[in-house]
Amino acid sequence: MSVQELEKIFRDKIEAEIKIEAKDWMPDAYRKTNIRQISQHAHSEIVGMLPEGNWISRAPSLKRKAILLAKVQDEAGHGLYLYSACETLGISREETINDLHSGKAKYSSIFNYPTLTWADIGAIGWLVDGAAIMNQVMLTRTSYGPYARAMVRICKEESFHQRQGFESLLVLSKGTKEQREMCQDAINRWWWPALMMFGPKDTESANSDQSMKWKIKRKSNDELRQNFVDMIAEQVKILGMTLPDDQLRWDEKRRHYDFGEIDWNEFWNVVKGNGPCNKQRLDARKKAWEEGEWVREAATAYAEKRKTPQTPKGALEAA
Repeated sequence: MSVQELEKIFRDKIEAEIKIEAKDWMPDAYRKTNIRQISQHAHSEIVGMLPEGNWISRAPSLKRKAILLAKVQDEAGHGLYLYSACETLGISREETINDLHSGKAKYSSIFNYPTLTWADIGAIGWLVDGAAIMNQVMLTRTSYGPYARAMVRICKEESFHQRQGFESLLVLSKGTKEQREMCQDAINRWWWPALMMFGPKDTESANSDQSMKWKIKRKSNDELRQNFVDMIAEQVKILGMTLPDDQLRWDEKRRHYDFGEIDWNEFWNVVKGNGPCNKQRLDARKKAWEEGEWVREAATAYAEKRKTPQTPKGALEAA
């Protein structure tokens, strides 16, 4: 077939809501866009374990420790699902990780902020995972099949993460004066970075329009951000807390909440690698990769050994 005929088949599948699979023909730009997005998503899941892992040994109870351990384990699994989905596009896991370590590939800007108190763990669950769900539920319908299928299980687990985060903050919000203050402080510090998770404004997003046409994305950055604000502005009332935005108010005509402007200078500064914990996070990932090299080599050697036919023990004795 000619390239034009292949492109028509590809476009017809997209329009008919038929998933594009790994062995299907696809435009190079579609492949590259998916590699960029899926690998960035995978990196975010893995790097996202770092701020929470910092609190595993300091959780206030065995119950909270068990919940946090389960959550961090889930995030590792999400990263593995996504790296596997990315590999179906013809790029190796090692390549994607090298791109992360070199700074070529990005991960979510939110994970470059420190977790200063236990309440931050609740705020991450409620706000950060809440923002992730808002974006990821849409991705269960993304046009690339392996990515869409990986997202089904990830979304189920992220829903647990958001609920445990909210419940943790709810307990603090009903506690002592110091606990309530800690809860409010965490919300104050994580609110704006959570809004930044949806990416730049639509007018400044280089990839958004094409991703929408290919149905990789189903909603724009600004649409998702608005939906998130509408959800959280109601949930925060249950906590008896406030969001740090004096422009937040319900607009009856729009049927949405109005909210203030994000500090885009801070957003781009963090994206460019100048956030509070950028260097710390990347150094931790590089160190883990280097120190885990012997495990990868041992696993590879074992796999190769399993492929080699073994002489039965009885045959040796008979000889």
